[in-house]
Amino acid sequence: MIAVTGPTGNVGRALVERLVAAGRPVRALTRDPQRARLPAGAEAVRLGLDEPAALFEGATELFLYVQAGGDRTPGLLAAARAAGVRHVVLLSSGIIDSGADETHPIHVMHATAERDVRDSGLAWTFLRPNAFAANAFQWAPQIRTGDTVRGLFADGRSAPVHEDDIAAVAERALLDDGHEGAAHRLTGPESITNAGQVAAIGRALGRELRFDELSPDEAGPELFPHVPPDMLPALLKTLAASVGTPPEITDTVREITGRPARPFAVWAEDHVDDFRG
Repeated sequence: MIAVTGPTGNVGRALVERLVAAGRPVRALTRDPQRARLPAGAEAVRLGLDEPAALFEGATELFLYVQAGGDRTPGLLAAARAAGVRHVVLLSSGIIDSGADETHPIHVMHATAERDVRDSGLAWTFLRPNAFAANAFQWAPQIRTGDTVRGLFADGRSAPVHEDDIAAVAERALLDDGHEGAAHRLTGPESITNAGQVAAIGRALGRELRFDELSPDEAGPELFPHVPPDMLPALLKTLAASVGTPPEITDTVREITGRPARPFAVWAEDHVDDFRG
């Protein structure tokens, strides 16, 4: 049995679908099982942090989304270990060991989770992806209603990674031996600018989209609706640093899964319906 936290998120859902397709028993730990819309074959269980012991009965592996337990992660991991879980795969972040400011809130959150996992006594594997291709969903509301995307740092570069490539690495880390104690850095296969991502989405839609660059002073919550306000200044600083800076590109996805990571254009084609009005 593999327990999966964050099963309704981009990576978690892709992982659940992969494990179910592979015929593996999956327990999806979610705060609202009735609305999770998980694939048939996955056991949806409410993620109750007050009584975590019952969550892991019969499970031997755990996929941990960094925000699933929050400041109660140590207790969640202790309950998992007591129930018989032996190995945890943590979805961490490429900001770790990237040379970034260690006071950056995203660094603090993920470094804390990694420390909690190391201290748990469980065998562990860390997945450290850099930019997610799914970050492009921030432009979806504008693309559904027009052909101009107003955004920041048109020339900011990244190597965005497809969420299913992250899930594919997680699947192998959960099912195969040899990943214990490893920290896998994950990226997409190529560098692309923010304006280039918008253009790629336009090509997938059969439309010509234009990127209208805004000043960082104009950045408000409507541009980053899923970013906590206290994290926005640090995020803007990180995005500004990506202008003119070649991103890290790794071959980890191919090395672990046997096939190369998918470029952003493929991600855009896979998600074309999410950008249609």
